[in-house]
Order: sequence, then C-alpha cells, then structure tokens
Amino acid sequence: MCEVFAGQDPQRYRPVNRSVRIGGHSTSIQLEAAFWVLIDEIAAGQGMSTSRFLSTLYDEALEINGAVSNFASLLRTSCLIYLMGGAEKSDVGSKFHIVAAE
Repeated sequence: MCEVFAGQDPQRYRPVNRSVRIGGHSTSIQLEAAFWVLIDEIAAGQGMSTSRFLSTLYDEALEINGAVSNFASLLRTSCLIYLMGGAEKSDVGSKFHIVAAE
C-alpha cells in the first residue's frame, strides 16, 4: 500500500545542515535533502540565490507575523504550498483549518 513512500531512496530524507545568514546572524538549518532540492528550485524561480531567498522569506514572515518561531517548519510548509500550486491558489491555507492554541 505505501510502497511508493516506503521504498523511496533514503538519500531523499537524510538530514542536511546548511549554514545561512538571516537577519544579520549566522545560523544553521537542518532539513531533509528533498526539501533543500525544492527550496533551491523555488529560489531559482524567484530569480534569487537560495541564501537570498531564505533571508527574504524570513524578513517577510517576520514583517507579516511579528515573529518566526520555527523557520524550518515554515520552510517545509512553504515547499508544500509550492507543490500544491503556490500563490495561484488563494485557498491553500483554508484547506487545513488550523486553529491557534489559546
């Protein structure tokens, strides 16, 4: 039943650390290799280096939300939005009915 998922190349989900500079600070981000492939693709599609894209995304998320509590999670969900059709679909967020913790 899950052969497509279970049988994937383990290199796709191996953890990869990248050192980046965000908000003037050096940091390290660990994501699975498959996410880095997508992030590189998204950045190229935006006409940016991956480093520039990450910094821009962080700055914009900070401006919109006031804080970025888990940047790695933001990157993973950004990849999902990209795979789901991205900005062309204005209802992407409404499919998940996320309720904030009180």
